[in-house]
Amino acid sequence: MQIQRFAIRDLLLISPVKHSDARGFFSEVYRSDALLAAGVNEQFVQDNHVYSQKSGVLRGLHFQAPPHAQGKLVRCVRGAILDVAVDIRAGSPTFGHHLAAELSAENWQQLWVPPGFAHGYLTLEADCEVVYKVTQYWNPSAERAIAWNDPALAIDWGTSLPELTIANKDRDNPLLADLEPVFRYQHGNV
Repeated sequence: MQIQRFAIRDLLLISPVKHSDARGFFSEVYRSDALLAAGVNEQFVQDNHVYSQKSGVLRGLHFQAPPHAQGKLVRCVRGAILDVAVDIRAGSPTFGHHLAAELSAENWQQLWVPPGFAHGYLTLEADCEVVYKVTQYWNPSAERAIAWNDPALAIDWGTSLPELTIANKDRDNPLLADLEPVFRYQHGNV
């Protein structure tokens, strides 16, 4: 398992190894010891599986407020997505910066999105399936979001976007600048 770090502290791109032969393949897609060695000391409480029928389905940019803040370990097991995490930790040197990574069934990569980040993704193919582990249960009263198209974030969702499919709840989310601080950055922690 290879783990790549980025300029935005605490985000990790994880590349599990696939062992293939005539039968198919085997892969350890989650190892708590490898994540612990990379600084992720979280207990996952739930696995979520999301299916999107069409290309151009945009989900996000979501997060949960403390004490229900979620960390997410995201992977695409069918199709391909553009996965995006935005640093929303007040005081962070990378506040408002984002990372966009293509996750696909082909590249087999995963993105660790810790608490303190807004998260979303765009399906790049039809019939996408995304599986992700979370560190806290979904809590509707803690659910928050920021605008996926906030010009200050300058997220390049792609130059040839098809007609987007977006849930009504994601159409009118606030800009990051209009959001009251929910997370505070303290030496790499929220």
